[in-house]
Amino acid sequence: MRSVALAVTDGMLHFELSVAYEVFGSAPDAVTVPWYDLMVCGPDTVSFGPFQLAPDHGLDRLPSADTVIVPGWADVDVAPPADLVDALRAARERGARVVSLCTGAFVLAAAGVLDGGRATTHWAHTDVLAARHPEVEVDPDVLYVDNGSVLTSAGKAAALDLCLHLVRLDYGSAIANTVARRLVVPPHRSGGQAQFVTAPVPDEDGHPLTSLFPWIIERLDQPLTVEDLARRAGMSSRHLGRHFRAATGTTPLQWLLAQRIRHAQELLEKTDDSVDTIATATGMGTATTLRRHFNRTLGVPPDTYRRTFRTGAGRTAEPEAARVAPGAKTR
Repeated sequence: MRSVALAVTDGMLHFELSVAYEVFGSAPDAVTVPWYDLMVCGPDTVSFGPFQLAPDHGLDRLPSADTVIVPGWADVDVAPPADLVDALRAARERGARVVSLCTGAFVLAAAGVLDGGRATTHWAHTDVLAARHPEVEVDPDVLYVDNGSVLTSAGKAAALDLCLHLVRLDYGSAIANTVARRLVVPPHRSGGQAQFVTAPVPDEDGHPLTSLFPWIIERLDQPLTVEDLARRAGMSSRHLGRHFRAATGTTPLQWLLAQRIRHAQELLEKTDDSVDTIATATGMGTATTLRRHFNRTLGVPPDTYRRTFRTGAGRTAEPEAARVAPGAKTR
Protein backbone atom coordinates (compact mmCIF):
# COMPACT_ATOMS: atom_id res chain seq x y z
CA MET A 1 0.00 0.00 0.00
CA ARG A 2 2.85 2.38 -0.83
CA SER A 3 1.04 4.85 -3.09
CA VAL A 4 -1.52 7.10 -1.40
CA ALA A 5 -3.74 9.56 -3.27
CA LEU A 6 -5.45 12.45 -1.50
CA ALA A 7 -8.62 13.31 -3.40
CA VAL A 8 -9.16 17.07 -3.11
CA THR A 9 -11.77 19.34 -4.64
CA ASP A 10 -13.47 22.58 -3.69
CA GLY A 11 -15.45 22.07 -0.51
CA MET A 12 -12.97 19.90 1.36
CA LEU A 13 -12.13 20.54 5.04
CA HIS A 14 -8.55 21.67 5.51
CA PHE A 15 -8.01 20.03 8.92
CA GLU A 16 -8.55 16.49 7.69
CA LEU A 17 -6.55 17.20 4.55
CA SER A 18 -3.65 18.48 6.66
CA VAL A 19 -3.79 15.47 8.98
CA ALA A 20 -3.49 13.03 6.08
CA TYR A 21 -0.71 15.05 4.46
CA GLU A 22 1.23 15.20 7.73
CA VAL A 23 1.00 11.42 8.31
CA PHE A 24 1.57 10.13 4.78
CA GLY A 25 3.62 12.98 3.29
CA SER A 26 6.93 12.24 5.04
CA ALA A 27 8.36 9.65 7.40
CA PRO A 28 9.71 10.53 10.86
CA ASP A 29 13.50 10.82 11.04
CA ALA A 30 13.76 7.51 12.91
CA VAL A 31 11.99 5.57 10.14
CA THR A 32 14.44 4.27 7.53
CA VAL A 33 12.16 2.03 5.46
CA PRO A 34 10.71 3.43 2.19
CA TRP A 35 7.74 5.64 3.04
CA TYR A 36 4.46 6.28 1.23
CA ASP A 37 4.42 7.84 -2.22
CA LEU A 38 1.84 10.59 -1.68
CA MET A 39 -0.11 12.16 -4.54
CA VAL A 40 -2.46 15.12 -4.15
CA CYS A 41 -5.09 14.71 -6.86
CA GLY A 42 -7.70 17.25 -7.91
CA PRO A 43 -8.55 20.11 -10.30
CA ASP A 44 -5.95 22.72 -11.24
CA THR A 45 -6.74 24.87 -8.19
CA VAL A 46 -8.71 23.83 -5.11
CA SER A 47 -10.27 26.31 -2.67
CA PHE A 48 -11.24 25.43 0.87
CA GLY A 49 -12.02 28.20 3.33
CA PRO A 50 -9.36 30.92 3.04
CA PHE A 51 -6.86 28.52 1.46
CA GLN A 52 -5.97 27.50 -2.06
CA LEU A 53 -4.08 24.43 -3.20
CA ALA A 54 -2.56 23.39 -6.51
CA PRO A 55 -2.76 19.56 -6.69
CA ASP A 56 0.09 17.56 -8.21
CA HIS A 57 -2.20 15.38 -10.33
CA GLY A 58 -5.72 15.26 -11.70
CA LEU A 59 -8.51 13.10 -10.29
CA ASP A 60 -7.86 10.65 -13.11
CA ARG A 61 -4.83 9.43 -11.15
CA LEU A 62 -6.96 8.13 -8.26
CA PRO A 63 -7.56 4.66 -9.76
CA SER A 64 -3.80 4.05 -10.00
CA ALA A 65 -3.22 4.51 -6.25
CA ASP A 66 -3.07 1.71 -3.70
CA THR A 67 -4.97 3.84 -1.15
CA VAL A 68 -7.36 6.71 -1.88
CA ILE A 69 -8.21 9.11 0.95
CA VAL A 70 -11.14 11.53 0.89
CA PRO A 71 -10.84 14.32 3.51
CA GLY A 72 -13.86 15.86 5.22
CA TRP A 73 -16.62 17.31 3.05
CA ALA A 74 -17.59 20.79 4.24
CA ASP A 75 -21.30 20.86 3.32
CA VAL A 76 -22.98 17.47 3.55
CA ASP A 77 -26.07 18.88 1.81
CA VAL A 78 -24.08 19.59 -1.36
CA ALA A 79 -23.49 16.71 -3.76
CA PRO A 80 -19.80 15.99 -4.44
CA PRO A 81 -18.50 16.61 -7.98
CA ALA A 82 -19.37 13.92 -10.51
CA ASP A 83 -15.76 13.51 -11.63
CA LEU A 84 -14.68 12.80 -8.04
CA VAL A 85 -17.47 10.23 -7.60
CA ASP A 86 -16.56 8.56 -10.89
CA ALA A 87 -12.87 8.43 -9.98
CA LEU A 88 -13.66 6.84 -6.61
CA ARG A 89 -15.81 4.19 -8.26
CA ALA A 90 -13.02 3.44 -10.72
CA ALA A 91 -10.47 3.19 -7.91
CA ARG A 92 -12.70 0.85 -5.96
CA GLU A 93 -13.35 -1.34 -8.99
CA ARG A 94 -9.62 -1.60 -9.56
CA GLY A 95 -9.17 -2.79 -5.97
CA ALA A 96 -7.84 0.30 -4.23
CA ARG A 97 -8.22 0.71 -0.48
CA VAL A 98 -10.65 3.62 -0.05
CA VAL A 99 -10.68 5.78 3.08
CA SER A 100 -12.82 8.69 4.24
CA LEU A 101 -12.02 11.12 7.04
CA CYS A 102 -14.88 12.70 9.00
CA THR A 103 -17.68 13.79 6.62
CA GLY A 104 -15.76 12.44 3.65
CA ALA A 105 -18.00 9.42 4.26
CA PHE A 106 -20.75 11.31 2.41
CA VAL A 107 -18.56 11.32 -0.71
CA LEU A 108 -17.89 7.58 -0.41
CA ALA A 109 -21.61 6.96 0.13
CA ALA A 110 -22.47 9.00 -2.98
CA ALA A 111 -20.11 6.78 -4.96
CA GLY A 112 -21.79 3.64 -3.59
CA VAL A 113 -18.57 2.55 -1.93
CA LEU A 114 -20.22 2.12 1.49
CA ASP A 115 -23.26 0.14 0.30
CA GLY A 116 -23.89 -3.00 2.32
CA GLY A 117 -21.19 -2.23 4.87
CA ARG A 118 -20.64 -0.55 8.21
CA ALA A 119 -19.36 3.03 8.34
CA THR A 120 -19.11 6.07 10.56
CA THR A 121 -18.75 9.83 10.31
CA HIS A 122 -18.79 12.81 12.68
CA TRP A 123 -21.41 12.20 15.38
CA ALA A 124 -23.29 15.38 14.41
CA HIS A 125 -23.99 13.91 10.96
CA THR A 126 -24.49 10.18 11.57
CA ASP A 127 -28.30 10.48 11.54
CA VAL A 128 -28.19 12.35 8.23
CA LEU A 129 -25.87 9.78 6.66
CA ALA A 130 -28.08 6.92 7.84
CA ALA A 131 -31.29 8.56 6.60
CA ARG A 132 -29.82 9.51 3.23
CA HIS A 133 -28.14 6.14 2.64
CA PRO A 134 -30.23 3.40 4.30
CA GLU A 135 -28.11 0.76 2.55
CA VAL A 136 -25.19 1.77 4.80
CA GLU A 137 -24.99 0.55 8.41
CA VAL A 138 -23.95 3.74 10.21
CA ASP A 139 -22.26 3.29 13.60
CA PRO A 140 -22.33 6.57 15.57
CA ASP A 141 -20.30 5.31 18.54
CA VAL A 142 -16.87 4.46 17.12
CA LEU A 143 -13.75 6.44 16.25
CA TYR A 144 -13.31 4.59 12.97
CA VAL A 145 -14.53 1.54 11.06
CA ASP A 146 -12.20 -0.86 9.24
CA ASN A 147 -13.99 -3.04 6.70
CA GLY A 148 -10.75 -4.24 5.18
CA SER A 149 -10.55 -2.27 1.95
CA VAL A 150 -13.04 0.44 2.94
CA LEU A 151 -12.35 2.52 6.05
CA THR A 152 -14.19 5.50 7.53
CA SER A 153 -13.43 7.75 10.50
CA ALA A 154 -15.49 9.85 12.87
CA GLY A 155 -14.92 13.59 13.18
CA LYS A 156 -11.77 15.71 13.33
CA ALA A 157 -9.23 14.09 15.67
CA ALA A 158 -10.59 10.64 14.80
CA ALA A 159 -9.17 11.24 11.32
CA LEU A 160 -5.73 11.08 12.92
CA ASP A 161 -6.71 7.88 14.73
CA LEU A 162 -7.59 6.26 11.41
CA CYS A 163 -4.44 7.51 9.68
CA LEU A 164 -2.30 6.01 12.45
CA HIS A 165 -4.31 2.79 12.12
CA LEU A 166 -3.41 2.65 8.43
CA VAL A 167 0.27 3.10 9.24
CA ARG A 168 -0.04 0.33 11.81
CA LEU A 169 -1.57 -1.96 9.19
CA ASP A 170 1.10 -1.17 6.61
CA TYR A 171 4.25 -0.85 8.74
CA GLY A 172 3.46 -2.36 12.14
CA SER A 173 2.92 -0.95 15.62
CA ALA A 174 6.50 0.18 16.25
CA ILE A 175 6.57 2.56 13.29
CA ALA A 176 2.99 3.72 13.95
CA ASN A 177 4.05 4.54 17.51
CA THR A 178 7.01 6.50 16.14
CA VAL A 179 4.67 8.55 13.95
CA ALA A 180 2.39 9.15 16.94
CA ARG A 181 5.33 10.34 19.06
CA ARG A 182 6.32 12.81 16.35
CA LEU A 183 2.78 14.18 16.38
CA VAL A 184 2.67 14.13 20.20
CA VAL A 185 -0.54 12.07 20.27
CA PRO A 186 -1.40 8.66 21.74
CA PRO A 187 -0.83 5.84 19.22
CA HIS A 188 -4.26 4.44 20.05
CA ARG A 189 -7.25 5.89 21.89
CA SER A 190 -9.73 3.72 23.75
CA GLY A 191 -13.48 4.10 23.45
CA GLY A 192 -15.64 5.76 20.83
CA GLN A 193 -16.89 9.16 19.84
CA ALA A 194 -19.80 8.89 22.29
CA GLN A 195 -17.40 10.15 24.98
CA PHE A 196 -17.08 13.46 23.09
CA VAL A 197 -20.81 14.10 22.57
CA THR A 198 -22.50 16.53 24.94
CA ALA A 199 -25.93 15.82 26.45
CA PRO A 200 -27.73 19.17 26.10
CA VAL A 201 -30.63 20.23 28.29
CA PRO A 202 -33.62 21.47 26.28
CA ASP A 203 -34.41 25.08 27.21
CA GLU A 204 -37.36 26.05 25.05
CA ASP A 205 -39.38 28.92 26.51
CA GLY A 206 -42.84 27.83 27.54
CA HIS A 207 -42.08 24.13 27.23
CA PRO A 208 -44.01 22.17 29.90
CA LEU A 209 -40.75 20.58 31.10
CA THR A 210 -38.56 23.71 31.07
CA SER A 211 -38.52 24.08 34.85
CA LEU A 212 -38.19 20.33 35.42
CA PHE A 213 -34.81 19.94 33.74
CA PRO A 214 -32.81 22.22 36.09
CA TRP A 215 -34.68 20.72 39.06
CA ILE A 216 -33.40 17.28 38.04
CA ILE A 217 -29.85 18.51 37.45
CA GLU A 218 -29.72 19.89 40.99
CA ARG A 219 -30.76 16.51 42.42
CA LEU A 220 -28.67 14.01 40.48
CA ASP A 221 -27.36 12.60 43.76
CA GLN A 222 -30.87 11.55 44.77
CA PRO A 223 -32.68 8.30 43.79
CA LEU A 224 -35.24 9.88 41.45
CA THR A 225 -37.99 7.82 39.83
CA VAL A 226 -40.32 8.53 36.90
CA GLU A 227 -43.09 9.04 39.44
CA ASP A 228 -40.98 11.66 41.24
CA LEU A 229 -40.44 13.52 37.99
CA ALA A 230 -44.09 13.30 36.97
CA ARG A 231 -45.24 14.56 40.37
CA ARG A 232 -42.85 17.51 40.12
CA ALA A 233 -44.09 18.31 36.60
CA GLY A 234 -47.72 17.99 37.67
CA MET A 235 -48.65 15.35 35.11
CA SER A 236 -49.07 11.62 34.76
CA SER A 237 -46.10 9.35 34.15
CA ARG A 238 -47.39 8.53 30.66
CA HIS A 239 -47.87 12.21 29.81
CA LEU A 240 -44.38 12.94 31.13
CA GLY A 241 -42.93 10.20 28.93
CA ARG A 242 -44.55 11.69 25.80
CA HIS A 243 -43.18 15.16 26.57
CA PHE A 244 -39.73 13.77 27.30
CA ARG A 245 -39.66 11.83 24.06
CA ALA A 246 -40.69 14.91 22.09
CA ALA A 247 -38.17 17.20 23.81
CA THR A 248 -35.14 14.91 24.14
CA GLY A 249 -35.76 11.95 21.85
CA THR A 250 -35.51 9.52 24.74
CA THR A 251 -37.27 8.35 27.91
CA PRO A 252 -37.08 10.11 31.30
CA LEU A 253 -34.86 7.40 32.83
CA GLN A 254 -32.54 7.25 29.84
CA TRP A 255 -32.20 11.04 29.88
CA LEU A 256 -31.61 10.98 33.64
CA LEU A 257 -28.88 8.35 33.22
CA ALA A 258 -27.23 10.46 30.51
CA GLN A 259 -27.17 13.46 32.89
CA ARG A 260 -25.69 11.33 35.67
CA ILE A 261 -22.94 10.12 33.36
CA ARG A 262 -22.31 13.65 32.08
CA HIS A 263 -21.93 14.83 35.68
CA ALA A 264 -19.60 11.91 36.39
CA GLN A 265 -17.49 12.99 33.40
CA GLU A 266 -17.18 16.51 34.82
CA LEU A 267 -16.18 15.21 38.26
CA LEU A 268 -13.61 12.84 36.78
CA GLU A 269 -12.10 15.72 34.80
CA LYS A 270 -12.16 18.39 37.50
CA THR A 271 -11.77 16.67 40.90
CA ASP A 272 -9.65 14.09 42.69
CA ASP A 273 -12.76 12.36 44.07
CA SER A 274 -12.68 8.58 44.10
CA VAL A 275 -14.98 6.59 41.84
CA ASP A 276 -17.00 5.60 44.93
CA THR A 277 -17.50 9.26 45.88
CA ILE A 278 -18.48 10.17 42.32
CA ALA A 279 -20.93 7.25 42.22
CA THR A 280 -22.67 8.70 45.28
CA ALA A 281 -22.61 12.25 43.95
CA THR A 282 -24.21 11.20 40.67
CA GLY A 283 -26.89 8.97 42.18
CA MET A 284 -25.31 5.76 40.86
CA GLY A 285 -25.04 4.31 44.36
CA THR A 286 -21.92 2.19 43.98
CA ALA A 287 -18.69 2.30 42.02
CA THR A 288 -19.66 -0.99 40.36
CA THR A 289 -22.88 0.52 39.02
CA LEU A 290 -21.09 3.64 37.82
CA ARG A 291 -18.40 1.62 36.05
CA ARG A 292 -20.99 -0.58 34.33
CA HIS A 293 -23.08 2.31 32.99
CA PHE A 294 -20.06 4.48 32.18
CA ASN A 295 -18.29 1.75 30.25
CA ARG A 296 -21.45 0.73 28.40
CA THR A 297 -22.25 4.33 27.41
CA LEU A 298 -18.81 5.75 26.63
CA GLY A 299 -16.85 2.62 25.80
CA VAL A 300 -14.18 3.26 28.44
CA PRO A 301 -14.09 2.81 32.24
CA PRO A 302 -14.04 5.89 34.50
CA ASP A 303 -10.34 5.56 35.34
CA THR A 304 -9.36 5.51 31.67
CA TYR A 305 -11.61 8.49 30.97
CA ARG A 306 -9.98 10.43 33.79
CA ARG A 307 -6.48 9.74 32.49
CA THR A 308 -7.53 10.93 29.03
CA PHE A 309 -9.33 14.12 30.05
CA ARG A 310 -7.80 15.07 33.39
CA THR A 311 -6.58 18.68 33.39
CA GLY A 312 -5.56 18.75 37.04
CA ALA A 313 -8.19 20.72 38.97
CA GLY A 314 -6.53 23.04 41.42
CA ARG A 315 -3.00 22.14 40.28
CA THR A 316 -0.53 23.38 37.73
CA ALA A 317 -0.47 21.34 34.55
CA GLU A 318 2.76 19.48 33.84
CA PRO A 319 4.94 20.79 31.02
CA GLU A 320 4.15 19.09 27.73
CA ALA A 321 7.57 17.42 27.59
CA ALA A 322 6.81 15.66 30.87
CA ARG A 323 3.64 14.13 29.53
CA VAL A 324 4.98 12.48 26.38
CA ALA A 325 6.80 9.20 26.06
CA PRO A 326 10.60 9.13 26.41
CA GLY A 327 12.21 9.97 23.10
CA ALA A 328 9.14 11.80 21.78
CA LYS A 329 9.56 15.12 20.04
CA THR A 330 7.48 18.02 21.26
CA ARG A 331 6.15 20.85 19.16
